Amino acid sequence: MVTREASRGLLLGMPLCLIWGYVAIALFMTGDGIELAFLSRYVVDLGFSPTQASFLFAVYGFLAALSSWCSGVLAEMFGPRRIMRIGVIAWIAFHVLFLAFGLGEQNYLLMVLFYGIRGLAYPLFIYSFLVWVAQVAPRERLASAMGWYWTMYSIGIGFLGTYLPSFSIPHIGFMGTLWMAVVWVAVAGIMVMFLVKDDRQAQAASADTTMKLAERLRELSRGATILFDNRSILIAALVRIICNLTLFGFPVIMPLFLTSPEVGYTMEQWLRIWGLVFIVTIFTNVMWGVIGDRIGWIRQMRWFGCAGCVFATLAFYYLPLIYGPTTAVSIVIAVALGIGVSAFVPMGAIFPAMAPEHKGAAISAHNLAAGLSNFMGPAIATVAISSIGVEGVVWIYALLYLVGVVLTYFIRVDQPRFSHKAASTAPISPQTKTSQAI
Repeated sequence: MVTREASRGLLLGMPLCLIWGYVAIALFMTGDGIELAFLSRYVVDLGFSPTQASFLFAVYGFLAALSSWCSGVLAEMFGPRRIMRIGVIAWIAFHVLFLAFGLGEQNYLLMVLFYGIRGLAYPLFIYSFLVWVAQVAPRERLASAMGWYWTMYSIGIGFLGTYLPSFSIPHIGFMGTLWMAVVWVAVAGIMVMFLVKDDRQAQAASADTTMKLAERLRELSRGATILFDNRSILIAALVRIICNLTLFGFPVIMPLFLTSPEVGYTMEQWLRIWGLVFIVTIFTNVMWGVIGDRIGWIRQMRWFGCAGCVFATLAFYYLPLIYGPTTAVSIVIAVALGIGVSAFVPMGAIFPAMAPEHKGAAISAHNLAAGLSNFMGPAIATVAISSIGVEGVVWIYALLYLVGVVLTYFIRVDQPRFSHKAASTAPISPQTKTSQAI
């Protein structure tokens, strides 16, 4: 028996024509994130200072945020497949240069140069695919389609990318593991080039090449101006920055707190807790995508995302402090945070829904906010921890999530499923507007 979704080319909200693209995201993020758990330590072991190691990642993060902003518009202008191909080629080229002439020669200037430029490459691949999903998935199932995207992202960077080095490093070393990343990224690129079948996308990409240079530059600039032209997009961008603060900030402060004599966790226990957070998101990203399409994107983000993360953030600090390094506490805090941060899955659907005529620019605004979240989480911890300690930083995160609850009341977005229901029951009126501001 053919289900309604199957007849429309969907599998629990995932566009079947892009299924190999979803797999490619998981493989690409495995290669791209494989060094995150050990590169800073390896750089210090080579004789460089912790400050130099931190600066290496700072340059990478800044350029990645810049590329994230541009990638959505570029994908809409030239076609996602083309931009993803450029991203893969650039990633492999500058990763090889980083390994051969940066780390290999222990040349810090070249390390910063090549690793930084590699930071420009990876958003071209992963965020261009977001545009592809937005172009193909039905609007009323877009959150579900985005949920699958973030699940594949978590499988790559959070599961395979985190645990794979623990098996490869003892056998092939740090450099061997870094070279292995090329294989994962290359396979992802091959999948996108030859296995993803979407003729509609090819036709759209061909049509986009006829745009004049002035039109292309105007569309690219819209990726910046849309934040100021559309107040809801600006507010949604602020919520997007807030939503992943703990995901990027906790790795900075929690190893110091949980492994202190005051609490008593070992480093291995901390790593297992953090790995469990990502394992949870593999499943909850899909779950929240489906649920958000049914109960409302904004309602879900407000109560399960922002409000949920207030409690999960505080629990992550106070439960281990009160009960010590117990297995039950470890599971509770990891599962709570994983459920909370993944409840923001509809973010990927909200931005293009607020500007359907300029999806690329809207997704670029989303990607910029995602990059700034990557920067702000560690930045808050770095600036505040010396004066107010880990507990104070945790409260800053919690209060910002509380601010996010308030901000969601000012986001106006037409969610297709809700708009259609309202239109079928409301009196016919040309003045009626249905906004999902629940």
